[in-house]
Amino acid sequence: MKEENDCGAFVANPSVPDGWAVYAVGDIHGRRDLLDRLLISIADDVTAATPSRVSVVFLGDMVDRGPDSHGVVERLAAGPPPALAGAEWICLRGNHEEAMLDFLADASTGGRWFPWGGLETVRSYLGGAALADWRGDMGEVQLNLRRHLPLAHRRFLEHLPMRHEIGDYLFVHAGIRPGVALENQHPADLLWIRHEFLDDTRWHGRMVVHGHTPDRQPQVRPNRIGIDTLAYDSGILTALALRGSTRRFLHT
Repeated sequence: MKEENDCGAFVANPSVPDGWAVYAVGDIHGRRDLLDRLLISIADDVTAATPSRVSVVFLGDMVDRGPDSHGVVERLAAGPPPALAGAEWICLRGNHEEAMLDFLADASTGGRWFPWGGLETVRSYLGGAALADWRGDMGEVQLNLRRHLPLAHRRFLEHLPMRHEIGDYLFVHAGIRPGVALENQHPADLLWIRHEFLDDTRWHGRMVVHGHTPDRQPQVRPNRIGIDTLAYDSGILTALALRGSTRRFLHT
């Protein structure tokens, strides 16, 4: 049954263009080990299917919480590995990348960022012996992070887009503001929104694929698919694989 709203009818079988294999990867949160394993699985899947075009979309929150944010950014900033050569490689900004950039610009934000994962990111760049007492001089911590953060990493983080569309799918980090046209979405909602989006049952003009709100299993709803499977804690990093109107999940 189709339901109507301001964005038109529900698309019963959302699809990506023929011959196109699309992989959306959920929140990595500093787990380079899981990322490397999932990229191997994606490459094997591509080899088996031989699509004419491949896109890999990372939904943000690459940094924080896990032990190797440095390694994750290094891997993603380098582009597709040889096994995925030629793939379109899209890395979206999440609220944790936003928080990291905020700290680089304003040391006073560290008091908010560190307790929910920023401390692990700073340690991954400065080394495990650093920050015995981070509650001291935030300015000094900021200066050290600036010194140890490769310029290529900073440029990568600063230029991350916030959304990407392929076929009937919209890829964002957190979600969208229901009732607002997709082209008019506020960046803060794309990075931070939760229940106003999660609890809304309307069609949004695209099937929204997002991370940000964790669950042990992918969340599949008629208007959205959530694939943040708490990788830093669960050890499970999830990718949504799309071909035509079919979809599957790959897991570490």
